[in-house]
Amino acid sequence: MSTDDAFAEAYRAHYWAVSRFVARRLDGQAHEVEEVVAEVFSTAWRRRAELPDAPLPWLYGVARNCLANTVRGRGRYRRLLHRLGHHEAAQRRQTVDSPDAERPGSWVHEALARLSPADQEVLRLTAWEELTVGELAVTLGCGQSAAAMRLHRARGRLRTQIERMRQKDTARSMDTPRTKDTDRTTDTDRTTDGPDPRPAATPLPLTPQPVPTRAGSRRHA
Repeated sequence: MSTDDAFAEAYRAHYWAVSRFVARRLDGQAHEVEEVVAEVFSTAWRRRAELPDAPLPWLYGVARNCLANTVRGRGRYRRLLHRLGHHEAAQRRQTVDSPDAERPGSWVHEALARLSPADQEVLRLTAWEELTVGELAVTLGCGQSAAAMRLHRARGRLRTQIERMRQKDTARSMDTPRTKDTDRTTDTDRTTDGPDPRPAATPLPLTPQPVPTRAGSRRHA
């Protein structure tokens, strides 16, 4: 198979995989994703003689370089806006809550966001793109042992962040004050340890009292 045919086959087989790879990492409009994907395959065409038998991890590596160029270009654009005095445009925040924020497991995304960009990328490549360690090495442009070590360390740091989040949630729940209803007190809530605040009833007489009779004498009731 010629290099041209190999490139055409790789383009047909992996175009959408590369598009998803770029879209997941580029928070922008669809036309920006298309521009980066076009740059990826333009670069792959120029380097088509380097296409391996399994080209997808190699294409991911090319896409990472193209994305890095795009991010640097965005930074230069923001600095230019700031220099021109468009502070509102330069300082505008375009980050929105993740769609997973209200879903179970959103804490995993929060823990992932606390890692370095390099650790995040290693974990995403193995989780989103489901790369093996060998494919990860091709994408990162390093040896297989180095890729395995980077993955191991990234997973360890992710576990550390998750454990810190759990400990923080536990401490927050323990510090929450308990509410007490002291305004309502029923008879069943009163104890016999102190005097009853209610007024005591007048006791009935225990000895018979004299009652006047018709003759003026007295008799006892």
